[in-house]
Amino acid sequence: MGEVTDRTASPIAGGGSAAADYDYLIKFLALGDSGVGKTSFLYQYTDKAFNGKFISTVGIDFREKRVVHRTIGADSSVGRTHRVHLQLWDTAGQERFRSLTTAFFRDAMGFLLLFDLTNEESLLNTRNWLSQLQTHAYCENPDVVLCGNKADLEDSRRVSEDRARDMAEKFGLPYFETSAVTGQNVTKAVDCLLDRVMARMDLYVDQSQMPKLKNGSKHPEHRAPHHSGNNGCSC
Repeated sequence: MGEVTDRTASPIAGGGSAAADYDYLIKFLALGDSGVGKTSFLYQYTDKAFNGKFISTVGIDFREKRVVHRTIGADSSVGRTHRVHLQLWDTAGQERFRSLTTAFFRDAMGFLLLFDLTNEESLLNTRNWLSQLQTHAYCENPDVVLCGNKADLEDSRRVSEDRARDMAEKFGLPYFETSAVTGQNVTKAVDCLLDRVMARMDLYVDQSQMPKLKNGSKHPEHRAPHHSGNNGCSC
């Protein structure tokens, strides 16, 4: 997975003059309780830096990044490359914004579910977030990567790696211990999610396999701008 640009300054819609600059527009949503580090995580991913100023996200915010996704074959050979424009949506964790943030669930193609390794309650609440996804996402089993954030605060850890992995395995999720401060596994977690989404899109070449939405239609974003991608998750 390679970078094209770190980020852009303004949103780019699915069409327009910039459409020829990428093959796919992929939307990811970062979820989790307030204070688990979603904003800092995304800032680290897009800017390779830590923003230590805590400002609680109000409603929805987002960042962007261009990457090159490389298809990896079953024999580990590198196949086609695709230019991907990532929109990384940052959601507020507070309950009072829940009705607003869940309205964006259906438009996202993958989810980064974060909890705080120094806060046991934030791990327990991942069950509630997964329940919200089942209700509001475009299908009942969307692609989700679980991230135990703040791995740099080892002395304050309240959730063991084994316990977090048990939770991830219970729900069938890839798991990464991440740090928005050091950058530990931040890129790996996003890359893993992108691998899974691109692999799912490959399956959708056969339209009969498209998951049905609540209203019986199919997810519009899985109609790639130029052609369909393919890859298996390498995480």
